[in-house]
Amino acid sequence: MAVQLIADSGSTKCEWCLLSNGKKKIINTQGISPYFVKREDIVAILENELIPELKNVEVEELYFYGTGLTNPANEKVVRLALKQVFSGVEIMLEDDLLGAARALCGREKGIACILGTGANSCYYNGKKIVKNSPGLGYILGDEGSGSYLGKKVIQYYLYNTFDEDLMYRFNKQFDVTKDEILNSVYKKPLANRYLASYAFFLAENRGHYMIENIIEDGLNDFFFNHLYKYEETWKMPINFTGSIAFGFKDVLQELCHTYELELGTIMQSPMDGLIEYHKE
Repeated sequence: MAVQLIADSGSTKCEWCLLSNGKKKIINTQGISPYFVKREDIVAILENELIPELKNVEVEELYFYGTGLTNPANEKVVRLALKQVFSGVEIMLEDDLLGAARALCGREKGIACILGTGANSCYYNGKKIVKNSPGLGYILGDEGSGSYLGKKVIQYYLYNTFDEDLMYRFNKQFDVTKDEILNSVYKKPLANRYLASYAFFLAENRGHYMIENIIEDGLNDFFFNHLYKYEETWKMPINFTGSIAFGFKDVLQELCHTYELELGTIMQSPMDGLIEYHKE
């Protein structure tokens, strides 16, 4: 079997799996999103964070699933960067949503959803993505994502909506001023990652009614704005991957039960499913 390197990249992190001689090695680097990093930045990430971990293993096949690759200009940026570092290697590039669908559904039909730093969904017919609800990014969309939920946390804090207990917990955990928050959101790069970092506050304070409301409302917005757009939602299992989906799977289970939808698989990362897919 050829030496394979499989990558699943969101905007926050990229998970790599090297398959060689029946063994697998997992490597994590920072995310590679052509919306936020340039070609030279991608090359630097690969050379500084990935290549040293490969220990001079000669990769023969590279399968890269990444965010934003349905855009031809983005695909070109990532491909050129990969070819610069992995010259002579057979390279396949696909959008991370197809990677999620292959990981979650294999070669069966189903609804595949990503709920991580960003959010996306599709109807997958077992071979390709047939329907996709428009992704508008973290400013206009990404309902149910880490950046969407984190934005709600910041709003509750800056609007002084949190009760005294949650205000105390927030200040103790983050120790940040309004000006620092606004500067990070509006002036610094990678604002989506910054917003998503506040979603951890939700995970660490479960049980408080305000926290539960933010989580449930945010995930419900994902159902209403995206899943409801597919007629297959009521006919096929709905599968999820991503840190938000995995962390709040109890809420997803409850929403599916409430709306009488069939919940399929919830996995933290698509990698295990991608490994099985490419083994076949």
